[in-house]
Amino acid sequence: LVSSEKSSGSFAYLRVELGDFMAFVAAGNILLEYCIGGAAVARAWTSYFATLLNHQPSDFRIHAPALSPHYSELDPIAVVVITLICALAVLSTKGSSRFNYLLSILHLAVVAFIIVAGLTKADTSNMRDFAPFGARGIFAASAVLFFAYIGFDAVSTMAEETRNPARDIPVGLVGSMAVTTALYCVLAVTLCLMQPYGAIDKDAPFSVAFADRGMDWAKYVVAFGALKGMTTVLLVSAVGQARYLTHIARTHMMPPWLARVHPRTGTPVNATVVMLFATAVIAFFTDLGILANLLSISTLFIFMLVAVALLVRRYYVTGETTAANRNKLVACIAAILATSVATATCWGLNVDGWVPYAVTVPAWLASTVCLWALVPQARTPKLWGAPLVPWLPSASIAINIFLLGSIDAKSFERFGIWSAALLVYYLFVGLHASYDEAKAIAAEARAGKVEDGDAGQVAPPTNGK
Repeated sequence: LVSSEKSSGSFAYLRVELGDFMAFVAAGNILLEYCIGGAAVARAWTSYFATLLNHQPSDFRIHAPALSPHYSELDPIAVVVITLICALAVLSTKGSSRFNYLLSILHLAVVAFIIVAGLTKADTSNMRDFAPFGARGIFAASAVLFFAYIGFDAVSTMAEETRNPARDIPVGLVGSMAVTTALYCVLAVTLCLMQPYGAIDKDAPFSVAFADRGMDWAKYVVAFGALKGMTTVLLVSAVGQARYLTHIARTHMMPPWLARVHPRTGTPVNATVVMLFATAVIAFFTDLGILANLLSISTLFIFMLVAVALLVRRYYVTGETTAANRNKLVACIAAILATSVATATCWGLNVDGWVPYAVTVPAWLASTVCLWALVPQARTPKLWGAPLVPWLPSASIAINIFLLGSIDAKSFERFGIWSAALLVYYLFVGLHASYDEAKAIAAEARAGKVEDGDAGQVAPPTNGK
C-alpha cells in the first residue's frame, strides 16, 4: 500500500505546495462539495423515482410552509436512499466496487439506448434558437456544469486500493473524464434535438422528453437507468468523501477518531457515517437550485487553488529557488489572480462595453508571459505532468475565476458563511491540533535517531574524569 499522503487527492497536493491553512480551506470545500453533490443527486433520485411511478416529485415530498421557500420541500426518500448507500459503503469497499461495476455496465447500456432512441425523434428545428440567452446564458450554464465533475477527484482517494497508483490513477482520471465529457455532449445534443429548450423538464428531462415524443414506454427505461446511474454516483461519492475525511483526520485538523478504520470490514466507518449524515440532512431540506450554485462555487474555487499549486510546484523548490526568483514567482501569480478577478468582476457586474476587458485580459496575458520568460522552472515531472506550463494552469485560474462571476450573489453569501466557519474552526481547533501532532511526530523521529546512534557524539567530560 502507498502511504496515506498519496491517497487524498487535492488535499495532500495543496498541503505540500501551499501549506496547512490553504489545504484545510480546500479540504472544507471538498467535503462541502461531496455533501452537496450527494444531496443534490439524492433529491434528483426522488424525481426520477416519481416519474417511474407516474407521479410528480412533489407527491413524494412533504411541504412545510413554516420554513423558507427554498427549504420547505422535505424529501424523506432521499434520506432513505442515502442511508442504504451508507450501509453498503460501510460493509465493504470490495463489495461496493463490484456493485458499482455492475451498475455502471447497465448504465452505459441505458445511455446508449437514450442516444439511439432519442436521435430517432430528433427535430433540427429545435436547434434554430441555439443560444437564446446569449453569451451570459452560456457562461452561467458552464459555471453550474461543474456540478457534474466533482466525482473525478474521488478516483485519487482510492490510491491505497490500487496496485500501481502512479499509472492507474492518472489513466483512470484522464480516461474516465474524456469518456464522460463526450457522453455529456452527445446526451445534451440529443435532448435539445428532442425538445425545444423551453419545454425541457428540470426534474426528469429525458423521461418527459420521451413521453412528449410519443414513446411513453421509453420513459420507464430512462427513469430506471437514471436511478441506477444516480445510485452509482452516490456510492462513489460515499466511498470518496469518507476517505477524504479520514486523511484530514490523520493530520489532526479534524478529530482523530474520524480516521479509525474498522478492523473487520477495513472501511472508515466513523467518517462514512458522519459524512452521509450531513448529506442526508442537506438532502432533506434544501432545494436543488441552491445546492447546484453553492456546489459550483466550491468546485471552481478548488480547481483554481490546484492550478495555483501546480505553478508553485513547478517553479519553487525550498532551498534551491533563489530569493529573486521566488519574489518574481509570487508577483506573477498575484498578477494572474488579480487580473482574473478583475475580469470576472466586470463580467459579474455586467459592465457595458469592451474597454474593461481590453485592459484586464492583456494584463493577464502579460502576467503569464512574465512568468514564462522571467522565472525558470525548478522542477520537472518524473512520470506524469501537466503540459504547457505556465500557460495551461494560468488559463485554468482565469477560466475558473471568470465562471465564478456568473453565479448569483446569494450563493456567494452562503459560501462566505461556510468559509468563515472553516476559518474559526481552524484558528481555535485545527491549527493547534495539527501543530501538536507535528511536534509529536518530530519528537518520535528524534527519539528514533538516538536509539539508532545517530544523535551525534556525546561531548567528552572536561574535568578529567
